Order: sequence, then C-alpha cells, then structure tokens
Amino acid sequence: MRYFRSVALTATAVFTLSGGALVAAPAAQASVPFPSIGWQQRNCDYDGNGYDDVLTGAPGATVGGASGAGYVTVQYSSSSGLSTTKRSVLNQNTSGVPGGAEAGDGLGRAVASGDLDNDGYDDAIVGIPGEDLAGLSDAGGAIVFWGSPTGLHGSDSIWLENPDQPRAGANFGRAIEAARYFAPDPADPDANLRDSIAVLENDTLLFFTVPPGAVAQQLKPAAGGSRALDVAPAADGLALRSLSHGNYNEDSWADLAISGVTTGDKPGAGVTQVLHGAPDVGAMGDGGTFEGGPGINSSDFNHDGQDDLAIGNTGSGSPLGGSVSVYLGKGDLSGLDPAPSQTWTQDSAGVPGVAEAGDMWGSEMSSGDTNGDGRPDLAIGAPGEDIGSTPDAGAVWTLRGGPGGLTATGARSFDQNHAGIPGTAEASDRWGAQVRLIDADKNGLFGLLAAAPGENTNDGFVWVLPASSSGLVATGTWTYDGARLGAPVANAQFGAAIDE
Repeated sequence: MRYFRSVALTATAVFTLSGGALVAAPAAQASVPFPSIGWQQRNCDYDGNGYDDVLTGAPGATVGGASGAGYVTVQYSSSSGLSTTKRSVLNQNTSGVPGGAEAGDGLGRAVASGDLDNDGYDDAIVGIPGEDLAGLSDAGGAIVFWGSPTGLHGSDSIWLENPDQPRAGANFGRAIEAARYFAPDPADPDANLRDSIAVLENDTLLFFTVPPGAVAQQLKPAAGGSRALDVAPAADGLALRSLSHGNYNEDSWADLAISGVTTGDKPGAGVTQVLHGAPDVGAMGDGGTFEGGPGINSSDFNHDGQDDLAIGNTGSGSPLGGSVSVYLGKGDLSGLDPAPSQTWTQDSAGVPGVAEAGDMWGSEMSSGDTNGDGRPDLAIGAPGEDIGSTPDAGAVWTLRGGPGGLTATGARSFDQNHAGIPGTAEASDRWGAQVRLIDADKNGLFGLLAAAPGENTNDGFVWVLPASSSGLVATGTWTYDGARLGAPVANAQFGAAIDE
C-alpha cells in the first residue's frame, strides 16, 4: 500500500522495556486525580448515549478480494442491551479510511478505546500489525476512528504508525491501550483529561497523544520525532504481547502493565512489567516486574478502592495448564505488592475441571460483576482446553469476587457441550480465546461475550451468556457472527479481538 509518512497523533515518547524514555515531554502541572479504573467503568461508548458499545475484530476476513485484510464491527448498545442491527462495519475499503484493504494486513488483530480529545465520545483505535509500508513487510499501523453522536465512521479516521521509521516485522499495533498516563500539555489543564494511547510493536512500547487545541483534522507529528530501539539483547529479550491499565499506586495517573514472553536462550516464559503514570511522560516510573504472562487484567479484585493486577501465566515454566495470580495494589505510591495474594489453577479447590498440558488457562481474562453483589468477578478463558476427546475446543471459567479477593465459591465453567450453550465443541474452535464481561443495558449485571475465532474452520463466532443474581447462566445464551452484522464470514476469525 502507499507509505503514510504523516503521523496522525503526536508521538510523545518511545519506551524501552526498562521504562527509560527516549523522548521526554516537558514538566507538567498537577492533574485532576485519576481514580481506580473500577470494574464498573468502560471507555467504549462511541455514540455518547451512556451505554457501552462493543468493538470486535475479524483480522482474517477477506475484504475486496484481499485475504486476511480484516475488518472491525461496532455494535451500539441501549437500554435494550447489545444490538446486532444498530451496527457498523469498518475496514480499509470503507470510504474515508486511510489506505486500502490488502492481503495479510490483519486489521482488527488488536482494538482499544478511549476519549482521546475529551469531547465526551469515546474513540476507537484499531491495530493493523500486518500492514506493509514502503516495501517493509509487516511494519504495521493503526487507525483511529473518532466517536460522535452517530458513532464511528470512516470519514474522519486517521492513520497512526511508528513516528520515526517503520521497520519490517515490527508489527506496530499488535496491542493497544488508552488511558491518562501523563499530561498531554502542562499549560492546558483541560488536556490533562484526555486519554493517550500506548501501542506495542514486537519489541517496543510507544505513547501517542492528541496535541492541545487540535481537532482530528489538524493533528501533526511530534517535533523532533523519536526512534524505536530493541528492548534488550537477544539472549534475554522480551517479545511484547499485551497491555492493561489501572491505578495501582493511588496517584493522579493511570499505570500500565506490559506483558510478553522471553526470547533468546530461554524462550517462552511470561514476564510482566508495570510503569507508573506521571505528570511528565519521561518521569513514568518502574512499578516492578512480575512473573507470568502474557494474559493480564486490571480490576479492584479485593474491593478496597485500589486497582489490582491479575496475570495469566501460560508460558514455558508455568503451572500445568496455566495459572492466574492476583497482585494487590497496596494503597500507597509504591504500587503493587511484589508477591501474589492468590494463585489459581484448574486444580485449585472448588475450581471445576482438571489442569492439563496445553489448556492455556488464563491466556485471556475480563472482570465485571456477574451477580450484582457489587464485587468484580473474573472470567478466565482457556482456548486450549480439550472437551472430552476434542482437542482445543476451549472453555471459560468464572471466579466470584469476595471481600478479600477472588473465591472459588460459586465458580462455574462453560463450554459448547454445556447444556443451554448453542453449538457443539469441535477441534480448534478455541472457545474463550477472547472473553469480555459487559453490562450493555446498565442493569448492574455483567454478561459474558465468549468468542471462538476458530469456529467453523476459522470463520469465528461470539456467544452471549446472560448474567443473573447467581452469576452467569447458560440458559438464554445466543450467538452471532460476522454475517449477522452484515460482514464477510469466510476465515474471518471473527472475535479474535474484543475491546474491554
């Protein structure tokens, strides 16, 4: 495709794994305090009607004859819940969207949301890690779609890429997260309320923000630019894979968890590092390094008003089948406790099932109150779970929230052979490869979106499990795929990404 040299958002900094800023912003004034993100909060209301919408990626879809070009769907919610009729389908052949659909782009492999311009409408950021730029294979890019009273459209969308120099194989946009990590402009207090974007390449973390006073059509690149560097020598490097944000240290800024797997001599082990937000992006501090990954999720699991971090450990050296460890925010500026308060596996007392090699239990997680008791529960995906003799059919668990943290009391598991769940468990469905708890109708109960991107030989489907006063239930579960939303189906991997 054409080479996009204009950078749509201001690149504020590029970080190495150790957290050292290569480009620093000026010192900033104090900001409005950033609260615990809370499991009640989401930032995916694209039409501003007060209900959380759903952004779903289908990175394998054929668009305009281009296999694997990919698309995203947007489903708008209301008091009636999640809609399959009020929706949008967006891709690089949509009018106004930068570029054009090409084979292997993988648009929708990663998705995120945040209010980037503080206009009251959440905006969507869509990763395209397979994008080729100026002959550089898989350099990657991303597109920002701006929220409005009528939701997301292609007409005002903008392009985002590595602001210094795209690199072959970098896969810019492989993971994205938006929050208030720092002050976009110390001289503009209103700007401090804007979310900024964190974007992963395979080995680099980059931050972007909207210039103060700018509108979508007037964005410009950062003065001086920046340069991406490898995070570590090959012998002990880290391949970055996922992001999550929360407020772990009770200050005015969002903190960021970055997770991946080791490379080099001892590859495949999960590692997670936390960066503490700060008024100045260059002052973002080291919040600690933790064993496990690349699955991560932030929430207030012990219900003390302080965000905590759940880390799914599914890499080499992890417990059999995978595990989930919870690190508690300590309620002071030091951030997360270095030791986990809880570690769960399928062999933990009260947890349904038995841990087996390859389950990938904890590779995907989401938090929300599934039973209305005011405490966050945790949904845990295990896309590698075998159902009977059917390999990699996949399953989902929920652990209930309690006064002191997660509990196995009331823990449940679901799969496609569960009574009331439509369909049948089949090999390589990977049911639970994406899980999202969402309160679409704002009734205080978070239902489950469980995606199986491998369903129907990689077409992909999403299941909607209702919530009740006893938690998630199978009765009343319904499904949808790309076809129901007016989008291509064949090999789409629909549900490979769903925004939290």
